[in-house]
Amino acid sequence: MSFSRVIRANAEHYLLRDAQDEVARRYGVATLPPGRGAREWFFSKVFTPAYRHLPWAVRSSVIRAMPGSHRREWHPRERKTRPPAV
Repeated sequence: MSFSRVIRANAEHYLLRDAQDEVARRYGVATLPPGRGAREWFFSKVFTPAYRHLPWAVRSSVIRAMPGSHRREWHPRERKTRPPAV
């Protein structure tokens, strides 16, 4: 697996985990137990809060810059004008 894919997979996982924790706290439900290790610490304490504070324009440019990103520019198809159906 490529480096950018590993980073993306970890980012998706920890952003989802953070969102689940936030919803659990909001509704007074038990949250997930904290992870152990350097990777868990980095993504939960550094990456996720930093990502949440970035403006959308910066997030979007980072997502588009990553190789293998699923986002593509879709070009509008040509519209053929037809007479009204009467």
